[in-house]
Amino acid sequence: MKHVLARVRRGSPLAIVFASVFIDMLGYGMIVPLLPFLVREYSASALLVGLLSSLYALMQLFMAPLLGAVSDRIGRRPVLIGCIAGSGVAYLLLGLSNTLGLLFLAVGLGGMAGASIPTAQAYIADTTKAEDRARGLGLIGAAFGLGLMLGPAMGGLLSSYGLAVPALAAAAFAAFNTIYALLVLPESLPPERRSHQPLHLRNLTAQLADALTLRRIRLLLVAIFLLNLAFAGLQSNFPLFTNVRFGWDVRQNGIFFAFIGVCAVMTQGFLIGKLQPLWGEAPLVLAGLGLMTIGLLLIALAPQAWLLYPLVGTMAVGLGLAIPSLSALVSQRAGEHRQGAVMGGTQSLLSLTLIIGPLLAGLAFDLAGPGAPYLLGGGLAGLAFLAAAATLRPLLSSGEQTASKG
Repeated sequence: MKHVLARVRRGSPLAIVFASVFIDMLGYGMIVPLLPFLVREYSASALLVGLLSSLYALMQLFMAPLLGAVSDRIGRRPVLIGCIAGSGVAYLLLGLSNTLGLLFLAVGLGGMAGASIPTAQAYIADTTKAEDRARGLGLIGAAFGLGLMLGPAMGGLLSSYGLAVPALAAAAFAAFNTIYALLVLPESLPPERRSHQPLHLRNLTAQLADALTLRRIRLLLVAIFLLNLAFAGLQSNFPLFTNVRFGWDVRQNGIFFAFIGVCAVMTQGFLIGKLQPLWGEAPLVLAGLGLMTIGLLLIALAPQAWLLYPLVGTMAVGLGLAIPSLSALVSQRAGEHRQGAVMGGTQSLLSLTLIIGPLLAGLAFDLAGPGAPYLLGGGLAGLAFLAAAATLRPLLSSGEQTASKG
C-alpha cells in the first residue's frame, strides 16, 4: 500500500488538480437542473430560484479573493482540501434539506466552498514553468467544462430515483475527492515563499474603476456586461421555463444541460480555433452576439420542445464565439502594463452579472410569463451587439480585424 501511495504522490500535480476540479464540477453540474424543482416544493416563485443563484454567486464573489489571499499565507493545499470538503457538506445539506432555510444555508455554503478556482489556478502557477503555464491553466478550464457537461446528465438520470439522490451522490463524490486530495495532493507553496503581510483585499469598486479608466475598452466592457447579464439568469431559470411550457422534468433538463455543455466545449475547443485565423476576433464578436440575440428571442417564442435543441445550440455557439473573442480584444487593447487591473475589472463585471442576472430573470418570469426572461435576454444581447459594433467599426472598416492576424 505504501508503494502505491508513493507512486501516486509522485504523479503530476496537474493531473491531481485536474481530477479534483473535474469531480468538484461534476457534483455541481449534477445539482444545477435540480435546484428549481427543490425550490418549487416550497414556493412557485421564479424570483426565489433567482435569489438562490444570486446567493451562490455573491458568496463566491466575497470568498474567492479571501481564499486566494489565505492560500498565499498558509499554502494552497489546506485551502483546496477545505473547499472540497465544504462542497461535500453543502451537497449533503441540500440532499437532506426539508426547509427553505436549510436550502439557502446549503446553497450559501456551496458558494463559499466553490470559490476555490483562483486558488487552483495559483497552484498551477506554483508548479509549472512559464512556458507550460497556459497549458496547465487550460487543463483547469477543460476539467471545469467536462464536469459541467457530464454532471447535468448524471443528475438528470439519478433524479428518477428521487430529487434528493443527485445531491447525495454529489456529496459522495466530494467525500471521495477529499480523501483523494488528502492522500495525494502535495503542497505547492513552500514556507519561504508564503506571504507574511496582513490580508488586504482590493474591493470591487476599485477594480472596476481601474478598468474603466481606459477609453479603448469601455464599450467592450459594456458589451461583456450586457451579454453575461443576458445569460446569467437563464441557467437557473431554464428548468422552470421548460417545466411550465413543455412539462419537462429534472431528467429531461439534465440531458439538455449536457447538450449545452457539448455545444460549448465544441465551440471553444474546436470551432473558434478554426475561425479565428480566418476571420479575426472582431467579426467573431459580432457574429457571436448576433447568434445570441436571435437564439434568445426565438427561444421565447418556441412552440414545440424539440425546437429548443437547435435554438439553444445556436445560442451556445454564439456565446462560445463572443466571450473568448471579447476577452482577447480587451486584453489586446489594455496594454502590457494594465493587464492585471483590466482582468480584475472584467472579473468584477462578471461577478455582478451572476448576482443581478438571476434576479432579473426571476422577476421577469413571475411578472410577465415564462418567455419574458428570454425576450429580455435577447434585448440585452442586442444592446451588447450595438455597443461592440460601435467600438469595433473602425477596426472592421480598415480591414485590420485583429492584431494577431498580421
